[in-house]
Amino acid sequence: MNAAVKPESIRQPMFGEQDERALRDQMRKDLPADTFQTQRWRVIWFLPLQLVIWGGIATILLAGLPWYANLAMGLLVGHTVGSQALLAHEVLHGAMGMSRRWQNFFGWLGFGPMVAPPEFWRKWHNSVHHAHTNMGDADPDSFGTMRRYRVDPKQKRFTKLAPGSRTWYSYLFLTYSFTFHAQLVLWKQAKRRKQFRGFNRRKAIVQSLLCIGGWLALAVVSGPLAVFTVVIPFMVANALGQGYILTNHFLRPQTATNNPLDNSMSVRTLPVLDRLHFRFSHHVEHHFFPKLASNKAPRLREWLETHSPERYVCPTHWEAIRLLYSTPRVYASATELGDPNHPDRTFDLLPLQGKMNVTGRKAGLRPI
Repeated sequence: MNAAVKPESIRQPMFGEQDERALRDQMRKDLPADTFQTQRWRVIWFLPLQLVIWGGIATILLAGLPWYANLAMGLLVGHTVGSQALLAHEVLHGAMGMSRRWQNFFGWLGFGPMVAPPEFWRKWHNSVHHAHTNMGDADPDSFGTMRRYRVDPKQKRFTKLAPGSRTWYSYLFLTYSFTFHAQLVLWKQAKRRKQFRGFNRRKAIVQSLLCIGGWLALAVVSGPLAVFTVVIPFMVANALGQGYILTNHFLRPQTATNNPLDNSMSVRTLPVLDRLHFRFSHHVEHHFFPKLASNKAPRLREWLETHSPERYVCPTHWEAIRLLYSTPRVYASATELGDPNHPDRTFDLLPLQGKMNVTGRKAGLRPI
């Protein structure tokens, strides 16, 4: 893996520059002190989210609505479940303070429906992903490098599920892949990766099975209405989360350093959605300060756009999704994507970076 690659086709500092600590220090110095304070009061948002979820399910089961009204209600419930998981993501990073016990309580509200127990999520996401973001095959959230598929050719079949594989069923990937990937990490990766050493995997497996049992119990109670109380909410919640998560890193170069300006990407979306999704679109900002309250993330975006316009990458969310589905998912090199099932299919990431950054956007360049 190339630790640092200097693009020739775009004006951009060398990838792999180890200045993330200096950037964090400068942001702390330049931005108001309350930017980085925990905000326990924001936990109150769980109350309306829970009311919408359970009120929506009760309405579907008891109100005798026509199918199209139940469909709309199921979509609302699913969207709210997904938004709640994004809020729980903040809680488990410590953005709202609280004791570990209370963090786990709200973590269960958010990630239980996604079949990702809080302690497992904390280990998988906070400890392993954040420490190895987009680094070769070390990041559990990445499709990794071609080496993985040369060592174990059977894994090539898995990439056919992914966006950009050009299979018809890859277009369904968002609707189940958060929960699917969580189980893949828990049952497979956590068993063999040294980063999970000491983690109580058996306990997390039992907890995950209980989460699945909760969904099955709701399905039994719902009968035929389970399409609206279980299937649609589950698919929508997965799609909402994965619509952000899969665009966070997969279109950036791999580096041996852990600099969010190199390995992460933010997106721009509608202001109302940004608020409903607790500004999960601000992902570079989140990787600089994982404990940052999301309502303060716009301050960091403004700072990064001003001070690092040639390195801060932030396309529209729609552009990012389209790029995700038009490019392969495996790293053939640090700056080139490839398809292990079609070796002749590659995509050079470097020109894309100059089109997605602030400078390129202001110059009117289009990534697609």
